[in-house]
Amino acid sequence: MKIAQIAPLIESVPPRLYGGTERIVSYLTEELVEMGHEVTLFASGDSLTSANLVPCVPMALRLDKQVHDTIPYYMLMLDRVRQQAHNFDILHFHVDFFPFPLFRSIARRTVTTLHGRQDLPDLPPFYSAFDDMPLVSISEAQRSPLPKDSFAATIYHGLPLQLHRPTFDPRGGYVAFLGRISPEKGPERAIQIAQTLGIPIKIAAKIDKIDEDYFRECIFPLLNGPGIEFIGEINERQKTQFLGEALALLFPIDWPEPFGLAMIEAMACATPVLAFQRGSVPEIIDDGVTGVIVDGMEQAATALPRVLGLDRRAVRRRFEERFSSALMAKNYVNLYRSLLIPVSPVVSSGERDSALPKLHDIPGIAH
Repeated sequence: MKIAQIAPLIESVPPRLYGGTERIVSYLTEELVEMGHEVTLFASGDSLTSANLVPCVPMALRLDKQVHDTIPYYMLMLDRVRQQAHNFDILHFHVDFFPFPLFRSIARRTVTTLHGRQDLPDLPPFYSAFDDMPLVSISEAQRSPLPKDSFAATIYHGLPLQLHRPTFDPRGGYVAFLGRISPEKGPERAIQIAQTLGIPIKIAAKIDKIDEDYFRECIFPLLNGPGIEFIGEINERQKTQFLGEALALLFPIDWPEPFGLAMIEAMACATPVLAFQRGSVPEIIDDGVTGVIVDGMEQAATALPRVLGLDRRAVRRRFEERFSSALMAKNYVNLYRSLLIPVSPVVSSGERDSALPKLHDIPGIAH
């Protein structure tokens, strides 16, 4: 199959440090190449891939000091994809809804994976107007605010099995927080949970410009407390040790998390997760096996000792069963093939939505 992967331009594929979407695009692209498909990646020029790379900007836009508005660069990339669209069986977009007006005429040769939150009030009218564009959600929770008939599948993210080495006997003596420094991710809550039980905490996190005031006013004053260490952004190699030596990952979010890549990264390292019941968490964490799900701070302090006692070999085993990049790629290929099955050209308006394959119709797709 000839497949185009169209990635965000903010970060390279894969990103040097933080960047969940670009990381997943990289893992999917490499698995599709390994499966024998002919894959072309539209991305920034500093991306690294075994696929055919079409550089759409010289470097990741986040690193280019001359760039003030990213949208023109996305429009240029999409026009380039449009000019080459006839070369591909499937166009797989990872850039939100930007492609819809340009590619509606070949909707069934496109897939758009939604990577962000979808509970914003301006989104449902837009998706309703483009309900013939096949969408993929990365969790059932993510898709819940939108019209159900727009979705062709839910496909969970996956990581290469060899990416992180599991640690079954951690010696770090700390709990970990990994992600972004932002109110919805809960670094303050993570610190409070650790302090309540007198357990050291290490924080590896990116600080976006929009969150600098929050960090300065709310997090920085806490860093002088006993047992609190702020590390900053880390790369994939550093994650293996950081997460593997941790007793647990704290994931005390307060927003409708679409997926939560940090949870499966911890599981890949055999590290259990203490997570708040928001968004995708109940789908990703097998409560009592790979972690414990709680409703708030009071339950979290009580539940953490239970998390620390979970079988780390079972955590890693469940990761391998559910969240490998090979499984993710297999599920996407099943979806691509289902979309390419010819449908009757005469479809009434009432039947149009049912023309899209649904989750339960596609073999092997997680639900």
